[in-house]
Amino acid sequence: MSADFSAQPASRLRFDDIEYEKKDGIARVTLDRPEVYNAYRAQTLRELSQAFRDAAWDDSVAVVVLTGAGDKAFCAGGDAQEFSREFLKRPRNHWKWQGSLIEALELFRHLGKPTIARLNGVVAGGGNAWNLAADLAVAADHARFVQVGTRVGLVDALGSTQWLALMVGDRRAREMLLTGEEVSADQALAWGLVNQVVPYRQLDRAVNALARKLIQKFPECTRYTRQQLDFWKDLAWSLTAGHARDWLTIHSTSWEPYEGVQAFLEKRPADYRGLRERAAAGKSSEFLWGAPTLTCQECGAKGIPEGFDYCGKCGSRLK
Repeated sequence: MSADFSAQPASRLRFDDIEYEKKDGIARVTLDRPEVYNAYRAQTLRELSQAFRDAAWDDSVAVVVLTGAGDKAFCAGGDAQEFSREFLKRPRNHWKWQGSLIEALELFRHLGKPTIARLNGVVAGGGNAWNLAADLAVAADHARFVQVGTRVGLVDALGSTQWLALMVGDRRAREMLLTGEEVSADQALAWGLVNQVVPYRQLDRAVNALARKLIQKFPECTRYTRQQLDFWKDLAWSLTAGHARDWLTIHSTSWEPYEGVQAFLEKRPADYRGLRERAAAGKSSEFLWGAPTLTCQECGAKGIPEGFDYCGKCGSRLK
């Protein structure tokens, strides 16, 4: 019995968070969560992986285009609501989620076919990792780029820290990642972060024209050209992605992501200064209520945060 390496018609694949279509040699994958600026959650990542795997196996597909729904955002990175609800409480689930992100990015980067990022608005945080993972990028003139990690208590350590410097140079990458300042579409073009900038109404025309150029090339030669070009990306990624996954999981339990994500959800300024003052005063700036170092002398409960005055088990005052 021979193995089945065939793909499926796009109409047979059912998705909630993305749209997927294949036509005239182009597979289009659209992040379809415009109400949250096309931020991705665990389900989104699973669906992306399924679509990319199908596109890789479909010999009628020559080019894959990744974009976001609407005209406000390409992708705003990971879903802050899911982070607050799931990962602050259960960091192990953050480790699992990051595994799904790594898988989806790997499938996208190793499709064996050229990829185009159609940038239709905000490209923020982890959203820029998808832009950097693509072979080519065409941006609408209202698109803007921002790395938000240091503003929200996180690190853009799966994609952006590995690939941004390769794309725009070390100094510019440090400026974006450390300051969190926005970069306009025109500046992104000048820096080499995108290939083209066009008025929004011309975005599809420009993307389709670029895709047609790629279609009119030999597929095997195109595949191997991409493989060779990916050497430095692959090297940086392979040496750091697993480490980033574990560190980000541990970091989920600390003050910075708690304060940063809550401030974002509550639409208020984050208390950066407060955390620095805690550290300067000799208090823990890593644990929410201080390091778990106290023991109750009455009931023997251990691992009580150093900031507690009373035992949470028996209610006795801590000495």
